[in-house]
Order: sequence, then structure tokens, then C-alpha cells
Amino acid sequence: MAIKYKLVEKGEPGVVGGGTKKWYASIMYDGEMDIDDLVSEIEKFSALSEPDIKGVIVALENVIQKALADSKIVRLEKLGSLYPAISSGPADTEVAFAAKTMIKKVNVRYRAGKRILDTMRNAGFKKES
Repeated sequence: MAIKYKLVEKGEPGVVGGGTKKWYASIMYDGEMDIDDLVSEIEKFSALSEPDIKGVIVALENVIQKALADSKIVRLEKLGSLYPAISSGPADTEVAFAAKTMIKKVNVRYRAGKRILDTMRNAGFKKES
């Protein structure tokens, strides 16, 4: 396992002409995994059949959606946590705040579990050209 990256030259933000340019690592994605790919991989570690695994994943998605819409933090033990987040514009007073027009963004945040973070930290790196 190795996290693939490339180097990219970037200028200083907010400086006309870019200012002093420096090199930064930027991740290089190596494809995607969809539900079918995940199901195939899970089958290797489980006695469950493909339809059973897929059913559990779809049910988990539905339960997570409901929980997040109910303002709950979803803790998936070693996988990590999902939690709802919002951002809004300001109001001069509490009474003047109108959620419908002032809440600008609704999002879901993810905080990885310790095992996932440890795996990522220990994966190593491989420079791609």
C-alpha cells in the first residue's frame, strides 16, 4: 500500500503574479470503488452472499440518511463518525434570523476512526510523474 502523489507548483494566495512559488504534494487518485466493488471485496471476508451484503449496505445508507436528517451523529465504531453541519449568514438579532433564507449550506462531515487514520499514516507514499 502506498498513497500516490504528484508535486504541483503553487503561488502565494492573494499576491499579484503569484509571489514566491513553492512545490506541494497533491494526491493522485487511482480509480474508484463503487458499491458493487465493495460488495465483491466484502464477500472475500464474509460468509454472506452478494445480495445480503448489498442489502445491508443499502439499508445502512437509508438509516444514516434518516439519522443525519434528525441531527444525530452517526458513530460507526472503527469506521469513524458522520455528522450534519450547516453554515449561515448573520442576523442582527435572534428574532431576525430566518432559517429558510439565511442557512446557506447543509453538509455532512466525516471524521475517520483511529484504525483508518493509522492505516493512512502507515501506508507510505509513492511519487508519480
